[in-house]
Amino acid sequence: MSVKSRIPLILLACGSFNPITNMHMRLFELARDHLHQTGRYQVIEGIMSPVNDDYRKKGLVSARHRIAMAKLALETSDWIRVDPWETEQESWTETVKVLRHHYNELQSKKEFMKNKQPTERSTENFLSSQCSDVNVAVRKIANLLKPDKEIFQNGDHMIIKTLSTFRNYIMEFDVGKEFEEDLAGVDDRKCMTTVSWDGDKLLCVQKGEKEDRGWTQWIEGDEMHLEIRVCGVKCKQVFKKVQ
Repeated sequence: MSVKSRIPLILLACGSFNPITNMHMRLFELARDHLHQTGRYQVIEGIMSPVNDDYRKKGLVSARHRIAMAKLALETSDWIRVDPWETEQESWTETVKVLRHHYNELQSKKEFMKNKQPTERSTENFLSSQCSDVNVAVRKIANLLKPDKEIFQNGDHMIIKTLSTFRNYIMEFDVGKEFEEDLAGVDDRKCMTTVSWDGDKLLCVQKGEKEDRGWTQWIEGDEMHLEIRVCGVKCKQVFKKVQ
């Protein structure tokens, strides 16, 4: 694959950088070299995003000093830069919101948008549909995750936890009763949700901005099947039971 036909990528690292070290910079180089070696990707920029002072990590130096040190360390780099946006917010900002900010900033750059659309009806393809409005940074991460599911049931009361290295999502509800679901970090929408039994399957209906949104979940042997839908588009995940 020629350089021009490779998929352009931007590397983003969030952290305290308290202070920046040689390994912080080396991590960018290692990631870039590996991606280039695959022959599929072309890294066009690296971004360091120091955490807000409100993170309150013990011994955390003021953001203005951490940014100043990072800028000095990166003076010789022609492709990595430090971005102060996260430190300028009123409080600590979740990583997914930092990703969304940088995606929106980069959206106007043509080289960033020359990405091939997936041909399979995969998780990424589902998330990239016009109905979902999930940005490309979150899509890419979600497609690489292997989340765990934990389900707790006490009569009609249920808690479903979706756990991953990227973020956790906890859904708590009473079967058959409508409740307001906050999907912050997914697509930042709220919807009125009802989960009920359809035979031996859990059927979720989410009423909001998007039509035909919800999911169906059921057990087959040692596998749990999850079918997610929105606007006529469907995606399926299969989870293995952990002994």
